[in-house]
Amino acid sequence: MNGLMMDYQLTIPSILKRVNQVYPNKRVISKLANEQIHEYTYRDMYKRIIRLMNALKKLGIKPEDRVATFAWNSYRHLELYFAIPSLKAILHTLNIRLFPEQMEFIINHAEDQIIFIDKSLVDVITPLQGKIGKVRNFIVMDDGGKEPSGKLANAIDYEELLSSSLEEECFLQIDENTASALCYTSGTTGEPKGVLYSHRSTYLHSFALCLAGSLAICERDNVLPVVPMFHVNAWAIPYASPMSGANLVFPGPNMLGKSLAELMESYRVTLAAGVPTIWNLLYHHLKNNKHDLASLRAMVIGGSAVPKSLIDNFYKDFGLNIIHAWGMTETSPLGTASILTKEMESLTYNEQLNFKAKQGPPVAGIEIRAIDDDGKEVSWDGKSIGELEVRGPWVAKEYYKNPELKEQFASDGWFKTGDVVCIDENGFMEITDRKKDLIKTRGEWISSVDMENYVMGLKGVLEACAIGRQDNVKDEAPVLYVILSKDAAETIKAKDIYTHLSNKFAHWQLPKLSDIHFVDSIPKTSVGKFDKKELRKRLK
Repeated sequence: MNGLMMDYQLTIPSILKRVNQVYPNKRVISKLANEQIHEYTYRDMYKRIIRLMNALKKLGIKPEDRVATFAWNSYRHLELYFAIPSLKAILHTLNIRLFPEQMEFIINHAEDQIIFIDKSLVDVITPLQGKIGKVRNFIVMDDGGKEPSGKLANAIDYEELLSSSLEEECFLQIDENTASALCYTSGTTGEPKGVLYSHRSTYLHSFALCLAGSLAICERDNVLPVVPMFHVNAWAIPYASPMSGANLVFPGPNMLGKSLAELMESYRVTLAAGVPTIWNLLYHHLKNNKHDLASLRAMVIGGSAVPKSLIDNFYKDFGLNIIHAWGMTETSPLGTASILTKEMESLTYNEQLNFKAKQGPPVAGIEIRAIDDDGKEVSWDGKSIGELEVRGPWVAKEYYKNPELKEQFASDGWFKTGDVVCIDENGFMEITDRKKDLIKTRGEWISSVDMENYVMGLKGVLEACAIGRQDNVKDEAPVLYVILSKDAAETIKAKDIYTHLSNKFAHWQLPKLSDIHFVDSIPKTSVGKFDKKELRKRLK
């Protein structure tokens, strides 16, 4: 017997209509490329989205058409987040940090019809003209950036497009399982893979961000998504914030420590989210510059593992709380969030810190398990390790236009993440490494993540990245790349790194002094993670 409940469809237009009816006077603040501030209300946003929907229809956009964005975090990008899926078309956020070859592949694979692009980014796309044949128009959004040197064919000004469109609602009936957005993985192994989200998965994922056991986004918040809107839909924060009535603060391309600190202070930001490298820069800025960040209840860090030392330093030096989270493109992305339970309040500071440094338990709606090399589920004992598998209503079941890529999708409905983890008795997950990044020495595994995080706990170390190199005796030996602060560049030597590591790692796990390299920069992927694939190429 079925339940006697309404068949209410979970769609993105329902979020849009709600914010216009319930929170029309809440605000969206954007810092543009020219440092100017744009500010308007959700009611203003709603009216412009209606115009944008009519403009897209006039341009011939139909259901299932892919419409791409190539832009920083701003109010115009937010308008596209709602207008495109509200027409049953598919929002395709292009990662502006990809290599041109990857960009060309993704645009053609998605068959994008239109690309909305910030003026400051026009010169990045211009060389691809002629190679992306399905694109009919470029809509240029004036973000205050410098005038481009190149010119886009069939270009239309965004504001002129809106001003010539009607402000008449044109909403369609949408089934919640209709595709709403398309994101591609960063392509660290092979070509980027597309993940197609539905209205339902996006709605439920946004709900999850509002739960107290997750990010707890609510009407009282001023939310600063530093995570780019071109990366996994900015972790769905642009949907969850309007859904709950939170004000939004967008940084545009201004993501260095000084700019972020000023935005947080000026607009009393309560919640901010971004990758570790961004917050590392902010920490060093705050060490030398005074800002009032008392309004900030939490900083969410995801994208890669966070050094325990960074969590510790932010709290001890500035009283700022970090929420360590985990996810990936295939999980929309939120999977876990390290929120301490009430029972943990009685623990010592160091015991609490150990839990905060883990990626945390699965948020409601997500299930996790770890599978060993024999295909068996390992115990939740905080010691046994295995490959993380996940499932839930916002987890992909296959890749877009790549159904033959089935190796990551288990036959029993779980997704194989490639992360090696252990899970403790409280359900707190801790990533020990990516499966492909573990270093195997004399038959034993070394976690590159553990080594990196421990080195970054040494005062004066800004970044550290560990990879394995081939070794005739050991099979693989660790190689360490280290970036030092200016103050530490003259004082920290390879032997100091070695001595520091010897406090935690066994002798056979330690790198040779000649394998500890001090560098000015470490290559990163388009989403800010260490590009170990590139480092391995250089090492060869």
